[in-house]
Amino acid sequence: MASDGARKQFWKRSTSKVPGSIQHVYGAQHPPFDPLLHSTLLRSVPKVPTTPLKAKKVSTFQEFESNTSDAWDAGEDDDELLAMAAESLNTDVVMETAHRVLRDHSQRRGQAALPERLASELEPEPEPEPGLELPTAPSGDLRLVKSVSESHTSCAAESASDTVPLQRSQSLPHSATVTLGGTSDPSTLGSSVLSEREASRLDKFRQLLAGPNTDLEELRKLSWSGIPKPVRPMTWKLLSGYLPANVDRRPATLQRKQKEYFAFIEHYYDSRNDEVHQDTYRQIHIDIPRMSPEALILQPKIFERILFIWAIRHPASGYVQGINDLVTPFFVVFICEHIEEEDMDTADVSSVPAEVLRNIEADTYWCVSKLLDGIQDNYTFAQPGIQVKVKLLEELVSRIDESVHRHLDQHEVRYLQFAFRWMNNLLMRELPLRCTIRLWDTYQSEPDGFSHFHMYVCAAFLVRWRKEILEERDFQELLLFLQNLPTAHWGDEDVSLLLAEAYRLKFAFADAPNHYKK
Repeated sequence: MASDGARKQFWKRSTSKVPGSIQHVYGAQHPPFDPLLHSTLLRSVPKVPTTPLKAKKVSTFQEFESNTSDAWDAGEDDDELLAMAAESLNTDVVMETAHRVLRDHSQRRGQAALPERLASELEPEPEPEPGLELPTAPSGDLRLVKSVSESHTSCAAESASDTVPLQRSQSLPHSATVTLGGTSDPSTLGSSVLSEREASRLDKFRQLLAGPNTDLEELRKLSWSGIPKPVRPMTWKLLSGYLPANVDRRPATLQRKQKEYFAFIEHYYDSRNDEVHQDTYRQIHIDIPRMSPEALILQPKIFERILFIWAIRHPASGYVQGINDLVTPFFVVFICEHIEEEDMDTADVSSVPAEVLRNIEADTYWCVSKLLDGIQDNYTFAQPGIQVKVKLLEELVSRIDESVHRHLDQHEVRYLQFAFRWMNNLLMRELPLRCTIRLWDTYQSEPDGFSHFHMYVCAAFLVRWRKEILEERDFQELLLFLQNLPTAHWGDEDVSLLLAEAYRLKFAFADAPNHYKK
């Protein structure tokens, strides 16, 4: 009983010491007053007396609760607030000003020329009467207009005359708006953030390459997710082992290797007409026009010399169809330093000085040689390296996607019929050149990227088309699809997803070879 008495004594205390306030708090239940929306809700209520009233002594909790308001209570206070606001507002003036604002905005939208439209939107709005607060939002802020549409649908008792201007105001966000402080276009904003990220990565590459001794391990980590175009030539030369990590040694090494290559040309290239080398030279001469992009055909002698010198100096394999494709990415990357065109299909290679082309030719030869040294068994007699990789690909796909593997087997599609070219040309005939260059960024930074990691990329590439493969019910249609995959519109994002899946497969299977087998 003592506790009941103490509870009663608490609620009889002075109200000045009890938490709470009778002031209106604009929170979740009390949005700011909008005269256009709430004009029909105004009701004539007695004027609130200005003389302070003596506070009634609170005796019970119910009386305390009825006299106390906080931010989360919903009571009759809205009507009192609207009544007080109605005394100082002239509805006719408010509506006239709103109509004028909407009319001016409609005139701006009707202008066809973009500069004039932008200039009209930057003109100051008509100033309202002092003390009035119009529900017009800045050009970049759509939140207030949204609240107008929401409130309009909730106010079913509004008159028809008030409905028309509100419906017109709802169309305001759909007009083209320009914000001076930044961009309101999400795609432009995303590209801006992306460019900042690319600039940051470019700075990291440049700092790493400018050091006295480039940390090749750190360079590989940075290069795995793509190399910025301005630093790609030097990065590829370092990662391929063509140039040393020491900055001071690079110029001398570059000069020595270029001089050595041109010595090979003087010594070997004239023998292309000898009977023993005629078949090799004829096959090279046939394959070069098949190379892409088209602009590179304007310089056929460069590729003839590179391929013929390599074939003469590597008699164990000689020249094999497919090697010609491997020259293209290196040549394109190195020549991009000296041309302005982004698209190599339209690039004018003939505008590059002859001395620069000679140096690019030598650099391309040595980098291609480094690449082929790691996969030479792909091009020796009977090409055993490719056959082994295709067999491993078949076993891997049977483990990671049995449905695709069984579907190909049921329709008698053999992996060699489509995957041989994937291994022989390193997917260059399956992907656009821009995607191949991005793919090789990772191959250069991955240990045994061209010889080992490529197999996992091919597995991920095949499974990428599982839906389309399972929909084909004919041998011929299946084979035609696998030999002409729709990758013409692929970009860096598609290649990055492909590489991520390939890395996941490598992580699961590379160190556990028995997982290949069931």
